[in-house]
Amino acid sequence: MEAMECLLGRQSTPAGSLVEPVPDDDEILNILESAMRAPDHGALRPWRFLLIRGAARRRLGDLFADSLRRREPAAEAAEIEKARGKPLRAPLVMAIWAEITEGIAKVPPVEQLVATAAATQNMLNALHAKGYGAILVTGAPCYDEAVKAALGLAAKDHLLGFVHIGTPNGTAAGKQRPAPAEFLREWHGPAELAAE
Repeated sequence: MEAMECLLGRQSTPAGSLVEPVPDDDEILNILESAMRAPDHGALRPWRFLLIRGAARRRLGDLFADSLRRREPAAEAAEIEKARGKPLRAPLVMAIWAEITEGIAKVPPVEQLVATAAATQNMLNALHAKGYGAILVTGAPCYDEAVKAALGLAAKDHLLGFVHIGTPNGTAAGKQRPAPAEFLREWHGPAELAAE
């Protein structure tokens, strides 16, 4: 696949539309090679990836259900079961977080988050280039300290989300994308100087 074709063709595949096969362990490492090339001020390499597959997806679902119960004690059984089923929608789930190194003035936590997000996007593009589908899913469990702790994160770390991975089971409808020009401006200096 041509590089620009890949970049312009990538889109999120709904988690419920992802089926086997998934990348094998060697392919996963190859895909993560692209993540290692993300911009990384200070070479801190803050990105971390956690594979969740097989029965572990059910255990993650149990964590999500418990998280919802804690946040919303009045949640109905159907809502709790929906939360429990979220990790089961795709055959492979990968948790992604930034392992934050504190106290580095030249690389504040926000830059470490940016590096991890860039690594995630590189990985999503690599999955697409290999013919897989994926979607980055966030939500309340990403901000739940009990979920983070159960996944092995420290309190200072930031859970960016869960990437659901598989093979698309059909052709997903393409999203209408906005014209890039709508988001582009050119700066000519401070207003008082630009007028000169």
